[in-house]
Amino acid sequence: MKVEVSNIEEFQAGKIIPVNKPYEWTSFDVVKKVKNLIWKKLRSVVDIKQKNFKVGHAGTLDPLAEGLVILCTGKATKKISELMADEKEYVATIELGKTTPSYDLETEYDKSFPTDHIKEELVKKTLKMFIGEQDQVPPIYSAKNINGKRAYEYARKGEELELKANKITISELELVNFDLPSITLRIVCSKGTYIRSLANDLGKKLDSGAHLVKLVRTRIGSYKLESSVTIEEIEEVLKNL
Repeated sequence: MKVEVSNIEEFQAGKIIPVNKPYEWTSFDVVKKVKNLIWKKLRSVVDIKQKNFKVGHAGTLDPLAEGLVILCTGKATKKISELMADEKEYVATIELGKTTPSYDLETEYDKSFPTDHIKEELVKKTLKMFIGEQDQVPPIYSAKNINGKRAYEYARKGEELELKANKITISELELVNFDLPSITLRIVCSKGTYIRSLANDLGKKLDSGAHLVKLVRTRIGSYKLESSVTIEEIEEVLKNL
């Protein structure tokens, strides 16, 4: 997909842009970069302050994750809540036998567990236990707002923190690849699902441990990763307007 736009003012009128978020970028990094790129072009034809030009995203993606982030510009920012409610699809690579405090590679390994007993059929059987509506506790290393601070701020200081479970729904959970100690899953889930928590919970159900090593968001509602654009492609579109 290309950004379908004939003039720069269309971004102010409102555009929805599916963006392929790079690894180690935050969702806010993507918003900030794209907003700055568009505004620099927009201000040459419209008298508008940067703070008055709106760009937002419909759903956070962790820095260590890649894939689809939906940006909304101008008046299209009113659609953010609607887009955030759409189901998500991910492809996740999980390493069994080791855990980390953050449930991913942000922190070092803290414990090791046996994996000799884990066979492909056991994984498939266990995955079925996660299908449907359920309570899921977010990772302590998450952006959950607790008393005006992010949960990860408490975690990084070593402060004790007990997070409340959220109601989530996992509608599809498929084992794509089994190659111990790694497995790859395709997940279709509701808003608010933490794939890192799923990895951690799966490790426990397998009488072992697990953590997330790679995550790619491939779909949000009807928007798909293969139809997204890169930051570089957005720059090219703006350059040619």
